[in-house]
Formats: sequence, structure tokens, C-alpha cells
Amino acid sequence: MAQTVCILLSSEDRSRLAAVIGDRNSPQKHAQRAKIVLHSAERRSVFDVARLSGVSRPAVWRWQRRYAEKGVDGLLRDQTRKPGKPPLSAKSVAKVLALPCSEPPGNATHWTGRAVAKAAGVSLRTVQRIWGAHRLQPHRLRTFKKSNDPAFAEKVEDVVGLYMSPPCHAVVLSIDEKSQIQALDRTQPGLPLKPGKCATMTHDYKRNGTTTLFAALNVLDGTVLGRCMKRHRHQEFIKFLNAVERKVPAGKIIHVILDNYGTHKHPKVDAWLADHPRWVFHFTPTSASWLNAVENFFSAITRRRIRRGVFKSVADLEDAIKRYIADHNRNAKPFVWTKTADEIFDKLNRLNLHLLNESVH
Repeated sequence: MAQTVCILLSSEDRSRLAAVIGDRNSPQKHAQRAKIVLHSAERRSVFDVARLSGVSRPAVWRWQRRYAEKGVDGLLRDQTRKPGKPPLSAKSVAKVLALPCSEPPGNATHWTGRAVAKAAGVSLRTVQRIWGAHRLQPHRLRTFKKSNDPAFAEKVEDVVGLYMSPPCHAVVLSIDEKSQIQALDRTQPGLPLKPGKCATMTHDYKRNGTTTLFAALNVLDGTVLGRCMKRHRHQEFIKFLNAVERKVPAGKIIHVILDNYGTHKHPKVDAWLADHPRWVFHFTPTSASWLNAVENFFSAITRRRIRRGVFKSVADLEDAIKRYIADHNRNAKPFVWTKTADEIFDKLNRLNLHLLNESVH
């Protein structure tokens, strides 16, 4: 296209365009088009007209041509478009919704948007729009785990009772271990976060060993006592219990919430408990780690310190964990459990009823 267009304006057209710009009730798009033509009549380049009018160069060419073909009236009237496609029939919409709920084609595990579009004879965008309107998400999958513990109800009431109504003159601790924490070093330095660009980290890494974090979360004040050890056998677990024993003031009963890992029920651990009568173990139901409060701390330290960390050695990793725990304890907040045992049972009953209905259908 030509970079400079000469437009000859009659006095009548110039007056009409000036009136459009001066009228406060004129639509913004009409005033902008009038400015493009007036600036073009001053024999300015397309670049200058676009800059002065606040539009792109293709827009300048478009309205110069429209004025040349249809005059001022062409600037003040939008061209009508061809009628769009007819709306999708109810039968086609029903097919788009029914296909992802049926068996997928071939050896696929689920229907994709493109597969449904091909089978229904519509576009991928149409499928996405229909799925979005009906909140259908075939690409997502949620997992669940049901506890088969015969004493599930009793254990839930016991643990939740300790969270919501801790006994007086006692300490309530949530204890567990996070095993096989890897000290990973990257092969090259990453790039920091910048406006418009996320931080980068090399995909490949170098393993420098592992460690296991034993942690005890004090439910009453939110502080954490942590120890890093090479392994997570009953010997290391007893060493950690001794460390907790030394930290808790004498005369206080220690209620411990922990899972059913074999290390926690080892005969030597039972013998240690017999020698320390102020300790009381409360086991969570099987497949119910969500009842163990210290799991929240493990999730936080994984996301905020370990996952993106770069560690030259195991000692470097353990030092980072210790510093994170120290920072956490300086701003610790009490652990607050909000769901009663009855509310948990009601939700699980609704889930079981839903699973039963789905299996029947």
C-alpha cells in the first residue's frame, strides 16, 4: 500500500468533520475517523496520521479508502456484516455433552476436545464453549482414598477431640517423618524472575544424597521441633522421641498424634513408651493422613523451601531445613481445626452415597 495518500476535502466535508469532532455527543469512533481524514488532508504521512489519531496504519488506510468511496456518510455508518452461522441444534449440543461421558475411542483413557469435535462434526472452539457452559471437564481427574479401618469413627473422634479440646496441663503434638528428601543441585544456574518472564531452572539435576526430616508440631502454639537423620527406622524414631522428651517441660502429659507406619509400632518403641508413662500415642485411621496436622507443615516446607532449592550437599539441605524451621517458629501460630467429628462423618456419608449411586448407574 502507498505510504502517503492525498485527500482533497471540500469545504462542506471539512465543516461536517469538524462538527463531528466538536460535538461532545458524537461517538468516539466517529470522531476518530474524522480526525484521520482531516490529518490526511494536511498531506501528512500515514505514520504521522496514525500517531496523531492514536490508531494503527492499517486503520488509517481503511478509513482513507472508505472516505474516498463513500464520503463523510461512509465514516459515520458501519458496514453491515454477512449473517453468521445458524445456532447449533439441541441435538448437536446433546451429542457434545454425551460423548465425553461415554467410552472413549480406541485405546484412549478419555475423550479430548478434538476427538469430540471430530465425532460431532463441529469446531474445537464450539466444544470448549459448550463444555464451559455446562462445567464439563473431561481432562481433569480427582483421586480419592477411602479408609477401611474398622475403628475409623473412634479414631477420628479421638484425634479431632485433641485438636478442638486439648486437655489441660498437657502438650498435644503431631509427629511424622518426611523421608527421602533429595539434595538436588542444578547443572547450570537458573535465571531470576523478570517482568513478563517467569524464573527458570534447568530440567536436569545432580543428586547429592538424601535426608529424612522428623518433625513434631505443637498444636497449641504452632511451633515445630525438627531433626534431620540419615534413615527413618525405629532407632531414629526413638532418638527423635528422646529429643522431644528433653524439650517438653516435666510434669506435662504428652499426647502424640501419628500415623500407622510400622516404625511407630515397633516393639522397641512400645518398650520406650512403657518407660515413659507420660507419653500417650493416638493413631490416625489407616489411609487418613489428612488428620495429621504436621502434614500441613511438610507441604509448606516442600513448596517454599525444598522444591525450588539448589543444594550442593546433604549438609547444605539440612542447614536450609533448620533455618526454615527457625523462621517458622519465630512467627508460629496455633493450629486451628474447624471441622467437628460429626461434620466429617456427614461429609463422608454423602460421598459414600454419591459413589453408590454412580456405581449403580
